[in-house]
Amino acid sequence: MSLLRRHLLAGTAIVSGLLASGVPQATAAASGRTDKPFLDLLTKAADKRVAEVVDGLDATLAQLNNLGQARPAARSLRLLTSVHVWADAEHHHDAALIAPMTRLADALAAAQFDDGLFDQGAVHSPPDTAFSIVDLGLLYGLLDDDDHASTAKLRATLKKILRKAGAGLSTGGLHTPNHRWKVCAALARINSFWPDARYTRRIDAWLAEGIDQYERGQYSERSATYAPIVTNPALLTLARLTDRPKLYDNVRRNLEATLHLVEPNGDVETVHSRRQDQKTVKHLSEYWLQYRALALRDKDGRFAAMAETVQRRGADQTFDETPLGDFLAEVLDEPELAAPLPKATAAPSEFTWHDKDSGLVRIGRGATRTSLFGGTDFPDVHAISSGLSTNPTFFKWRKGAAILDSLRLSPQFFSLGHFRAENVERTADGWRLWADVRAGYHLPLPPQHRRPDGRYPLTDDGRFWSAMDFPHRPKEWRTLHTEVRAAEADGGWNLDVEVGESAVPLALELCFRGGGTLTGVEPVPGQKDTYQLVKGYGTYTSGDDVITFGPGNGSGPRQPAVVDPGERYTWMGGDLPVSGLRVLITGRSPLAYRLTLR
Repeated sequence: MSLLRRHLLAGTAIVSGLLASGVPQATAAASGRTDKPFLDLLTKAADKRVAEVVDGLDATLAQLNNLGQARPAARSLRLLTSVHVWADAEHHHDAALIAPMTRLADALAAAQFDDGLFDQGAVHSPPDTAFSIVDLGLLYGLLDDDDHASTAKLRATLKKILRKAGAGLSTGGLHTPNHRWKVCAALARINSFWPDARYTRRIDAWLAEGIDQYERGQYSERSATYAPIVTNPALLTLARLTDRPKLYDNVRRNLEATLHLVEPNGDVETVHSRRQDQKTVKHLSEYWLQYRALALRDKDGRFAAMAETVQRRGADQTFDETPLGDFLAEVLDEPELAAPLPKATAAPSEFTWHDKDSGLVRIGRGATRTSLFGGTDFPDVHAISSGLSTNPTFFKWRKGAAILDSLRLSPQFFSLGHFRAENVERTADGWRLWADVRAGYHLPLPPQHRRPDGRYPLTDDGRFWSAMDFPHRPKEWRTLHTEVRAAEADGGWNLDVEVGESAVPLALELCFRGGGTLTGVEPVPGQKDTYQLVKGYGTYTSGDDVITFGPGNGSGPRQPAVVDPGERYTWMGGDLPVSGLRVLITGRSPLAYRLTLR
């Protein structure tokens, strides 16, 4: 008996609105205990996705057969399954879907290795397999509950895949923090159909490590990709399927934090992330069903407001990994999500929120939002690497549609790269960010460390490696202290920047969201979408909103319009660009300069 059917028989589902086959559509739509507009939105979007999925079937199968990418195939099968079993869908029990669904399942079975695992950019990968198995487990439950004769063979294939995967997932390893919870969720799915002590022991072992969550609700990866797409859904699944209600607390705290990270237009702050999204824009839509689930569970009006916002915007918003129609399967799997939301209460619009673990400050003032960031990992580890927070953006400001996506500072000091604040702290009138960096000139080795053959070990001096035995050499240090003080003023900000004592060229880089218009600035030759503010004030306009910034600080060969990302990037042939319209304000240290934003 499937999980959904057990829920229905236990009376915990919204029975009248979410029976799959064999129930008249009028019955599914008539109950006042379901959010009919919510279900209609998902149903129409899922039906609309069918043609896209079927038309792209050959490309999806090529990804699976040639590159081992099982996840697109599993997600495509999930979408087709949702409309096949759902009585209100246009494609309910559509015989034309059986062939593509069977092709997908058969291809997944053929791609599965003897150990039950798939490849997905990594060989025999338990975590990547878990992503597919979570989807396949969900859709198997829907098909099992539907119990339609046309899918009997398909269900038998899926059963083999799922049971085979259980062995690999209950013994294999992984790479990242969020992988633990995804593997647990996959095992919980399999165990809900075919209980096995091996599965529960592995779930217990991973969970015994503790959930990697900080005090203010961010998980250790601080990511607006992995929290809503992996960790939160996995923890909700585990809470439900393994009877661990305390896991709801972790999701609740993450959603509490996210209330302060969401911009009025639905973007979610990512500057503090330790993953690849630290340089991209993510969106509220991925949090949709999590806010809905906790709003219903806790009767939380703030969470209801967030869920209503996504629902109201519908297709007129950006969806990241999960297209609008793909959410239907999750609601059919967890029918409680279709209940009417509690009364919404306004999400916070006036707030100052300081996450000390992430080094992030978020300030809301009506239509404006500010981010101050002093929490990169660079001051602690002095490395640029995947899994580290390295984004040098230390200030962001939104004034309605006018968006300053990034403010950075790049001194040309021994090619050490951007200013990356060591922390951010409250002051009497605002906030302070600071960093001290140094580079050494190496003096002769003391006699006890000299070698007649001159063969010294390769060592790192903090910028490069050389056979110089750097750790044992005395140093003559050059230092650079940078401090930024930010204070709210006249509806905007004053940022006082002090750099010294070494004398080096530097550039403040303001990057505005593409699509707006700049005035008062001069193009920088040879640099696309890059300008310099030499004197006076510039403006950035988007729609009816304007940000005025400045003043300029001159120009000339001693303060070139150059942003130096540092040797860690340039040696590898890389750089550190920001997409949008860049404005440089250049100078030379020692420098005391006030940037005003209004």
